[in-house]
Amino acid sequence: MINGEQHLFPLKIKFKQMKKITTLIVLFLTLNVFAQEKLSLDECYSLVDKNYPLAKQNNLLAKQNAFDKETIKTNKLPQIDFESKATYQSDVIELPISLPDVTITPPNNDQYQATVNINQLIYDGGLTNAALEEKTASLKTGQKQVEVNLYQLKEQVNQLYFSILLIQEKRALLVAKEKELKTTLKEVKAGVKFGTLLPNSDSVLEAELLKIEQQFIELDKDKISNIKSLSQLIGENISATIVLENPEISINLETKINRPELDLFQLQKNQIEASEQLIAKKNNPKLSGFATGGYGNPGLNMLDNSFQTYYMAGLKLSWNVFDWNSNKKQRKSLQVNKEIIDNEQEVFELNTSIELTKHQSEISKISEIIVSDMDIIRLRQKILETSSSQLKNGVITASAYITELTNLYEAENNLKTHNTQLSYAKANYNTTKGTKN
Repeated sequence: MINGEQHLFPLKIKFKQMKKITTLIVLFLTLNVFAQEKLSLDECYSLVDKNYPLAKQNNLLAKQNAFDKETIKTNKLPQIDFESKATYQSDVIELPISLPDVTITPPNNDQYQATVNINQLIYDGGLTNAALEEKTASLKTGQKQVEVNLYQLKEQVNQLYFSILLIQEKRALLVAKEKELKTTLKEVKAGVKFGTLLPNSDSVLEAELLKIEQQFIELDKDKISNIKSLSQLIGENISATIVLENPEISINLETKINRPELDLFQLQKNQIEASEQLIAKKNNPKLSGFATGGYGNPGLNMLDNSFQTYYMAGLKLSWNVFDWNSNKKQRKSLQVNKEIIDNEQEVFELNTSIELTKHQSEISKISEIIVSDMDIIRLRQKILETSSSQLKNGVITASAYITELTNLYEAENNLKTHNTQLSYAKANYNTTKGTKN
C-alpha cells in the first residue's frame, strides 16, 4: 500500500501542476480574447486617406505651388543684368568734311564696354496677379485629383474588409458546428460503450471533426492573406487575430450623388477660366522703368577716345497691339476644353447612375434571399433536432445525422454569407454615391 501511494504521489503532483498550467493557459487565452484588436470600416477609410503613399502628393503639390508663385512674384522685383564686351571694328564713324583749325579724332577701331542694366516693372496690366490666380486654381485641381484617386481606393477596402468579415463569420459558424459535434460525440461514445449504438458510429463523427480542422486551416490561411493585402492598403500592421466590426450600413435612395469627381470637374473649369484671364492679360500694355550705368571706351560721346563712365534712365511702354488673333484662338481652345469637361461630367454621372441601379438591384435581391434563408434554417433546425434524437436512440446512423447537421450548417452559412453580401452591396452603393455609411 505504501509502495502504491509512493507511485501515486508523483502522479498527484504532476496532475496538480498540469491543472495549474491549464488554468494559466485558459486565463492567458481569455485575456487574449479581450485584448484582440478591433477595426471598423470607417477606420480603414481614414487610414487609407492618411497612410497611402499617394496622400503625400498633397504636401508636394503645395510645396511646388509655393515655389512657382515665388518665381512669378519675382516679375515685380528689379531685374539686374551685367554685360561686358570688347570689339574690333573694321570701320568707324568719320566726318566727311574737314574744318580749318579743327581736328576731330575718329573713334578707335577697338572698343570696350561694361554695363549694368536695371529694369523695374511698374505696370503689367494685371498679368502677374492673373498668373498667381492660375497657379492657385492649379493647386486646388491637383489636390482634388489626389482626393479622387484616394476615394477610388474605397472599393478595394470594401472588397478586402468584407472578405475578411465573411471568413470571420464562417469561422464562428464552424466553431459552433465543431462544438455541436463534440457534444454529440460524447453521447455516441457512451452509446457505443453500452451497446445501444452500432460500433464505429463515433468514428464517423471523429472523421467529420477532422474535416472541420481542415476547414479551419483553409479559412485561417485565407484570412491571413486578405489581412496582409488590407494591411498594405491602409498602411497599418494588422494582427492575424483582428476582429472586424460588422458595420450597420444604411442607404438613402433620395440623396444626390456627392462624389469628389464632381468637385474636380468644377475646379478644372475654374482653372480654365483662370487660364483665360491669364491669356487675356498678356496683350495688356506694360510699363517699366530702366537705368543703365556703364564704363567703356568710347562712352556715350562717340568722339571722345577715352574710358568714361556714363548712365541713362527712362521709361518704356510696350503694347502688343496686333497678335494675328493668337490670343483669341487660345481662349477659344480653352472654351473647347470646358465643353470636354462638361461631357466627361455627363458621362461620369450616367455611369454612376447605372452603377447605382445595379447596386440597388443587388440589395433588393439579397434582401429577399435572406428572408428565405431564415425559413430554411427554421426547418433545418427542426429536422436536426429529430435526427439528433434518432441517432441517440439508434434509429439512424451517424452519417445520416452528419448530413442533417451539415445541411443546417450550410443554411446558416448561406444566411451569414448573404448578410455580409448585403452589407458589402450597401457599402458599395454608398461609396458609388459618395455618402457615408
